[in-house]
Amino acid sequence: MKKIYKFIMLALLAITVFATSGFTTSIKADQKDVTYDRIMKRGYIVLGTSPDYAPYEFQTTSNNKSKDVGMDISVAKDIADDLGVKLKIKNMDFDSLLVALQTGKVDMVLSGMNPSAARRKSVDFSDVYYKGGQSILINKKDAGIYKNKDSFKHKKIAAQTGSIQYNLAKKQIDGAKVSGIQKGADLILALQTNKVEGVVMEKPTAEAYAANNSGIKVIQGGFTLNDDETSTAVAMPKNSPVLRKKINTTISKIKAKNLLSQYLKEAGTYLKGNTVNTSMIHYWKYFAMGVGYTILISILGVIFGFITGTLLALLRLSDNKVLRGLSAAYVEFVRGTPLMVQLMFVYFGLGLFVNLPALTAGIIAVSLNSGAYVAEVIRGGINSVDDGQREAAESLGLNKRDRMRFVIMPQALKNIWPALGNEFISLIKESSIVSIIGVTDLIYQLKIVQSDTYRGVAPIVVAMILYFVMTFSLSRLLKFYERKFNNG
Repeated sequence: MKKIYKFIMLALLAITVFATSGFTTSIKADQKDVTYDRIMKRGYIVLGTSPDYAPYEFQTTSNNKSKDVGMDISVAKDIADDLGVKLKIKNMDFDSLLVALQTGKVDMVLSGMNPSAARRKSVDFSDVYYKGGQSILINKKDAGIYKNKDSFKHKKIAAQTGSIQYNLAKKQIDGAKVSGIQKGADLILALQTNKVEGVVMEKPTAEAYAANNSGIKVIQGGFTLNDDETSTAVAMPKNSPVLRKKINTTISKIKAKNLLSQYLKEAGTYLKGNTVNTSMIHYWKYFAMGVGYTILISILGVIFGFITGTLLALLRLSDNKVLRGLSAAYVEFVRGTPLMVQLMFVYFGLGLFVNLPALTAGIIAVSLNSGAYVAEVIRGGINSVDDGQREAAESLGLNKRDRMRFVIMPQALKNIWPALGNEFISLIKESSIVSIIGVTDLIYQLKIVQSDTYRGVAPIVVAMILYFVMTFSLSRLLKFYERKFNNG
């Protein structure tokens, strides 16, 4: 069994290495612009962005529907128009964007991204289309304490995970404790709740947050910056010469017509509109959609997780050493790795071979993860059935399959129902991890409402209540059937 387990570990490692390096190598060997050819063949270009970074990209509500707006979205539309294709937008966390680009999930990234030297090693960048600066947000009550980055020595400060701002804070603020936070709304919440003393943010975005929040203020960062750290460009896959040339032509046209100032003005209009009505009732459709996707993922995760878990449990109890070893290796591997890593592997790693939609990848990852835990619950339940029951069934002439089906499993199910119910309830909460790849579940919608309204706590309270209603309702239902089992 140890040899089988070792073989599976080596196989998974080999797949991971191929997913992270082999694909890039194959692209380098082929100097054709496969990305451009793919875009033109299918008739649309996929934009990757993180819509929580006003005025670059954020979401607003129009005709009871949410849509992506902002300066970067306008630039992306110009690029698509000049290419003669449609624009499709794929939203996800900022620190997943470059991975999505490298694995073919998106064709370009516009997300207030600075073309740093480190990023240029893995992706190509267009010409710079916008230059800003780096500022620091503080609470207004602290305006007399903090003047620039030098005021934050040995203080707590935050910036977006994987961003230039995070690296600047780490390198240029002596002794500061720097926290990486994924979403802009969470950065502001951390500041307002005094978890950090300041937030490093690009100047236009910092000014947008300050303009819509009376309690915070923008101060000059005072960072030593090079051109890459004040610039914004379009990211695209390595070796995309044709696409890069086309995008640069569009950028030149935008600059010649001075369209960026118009796009920023439009973004400001949307920002003001978002803050006219920031009540949670106004955003009920966002939360309703989030609940719908959360329930969908949880139900499918329960169904496929139970099927997978039952199969794995039976394999672990089989007389075949190979099947027993494979099942044990799978269970131990899945239980020994975080669900987030498994989700990233399914979406980005397997995406090299099969282009899985984010929702499908989320359901698969949640189901496979749940299956490993359910397998152990079921195996424990089967083992808990008294040996006398097996012997009695055998004496009645039942074969192994019928003994398991008619005698052992019904009793095991009664024993494991509470533990199985707890696993299903946990699944509702754990499924929230799918938001990192852009699945519009409840957590994803919570972040969008925070970004749109500049309210940090209220959307969290609503999400907590909705999660409680879902889990409490399920627990009541499970207890009802548990009583039926006991009475039966």
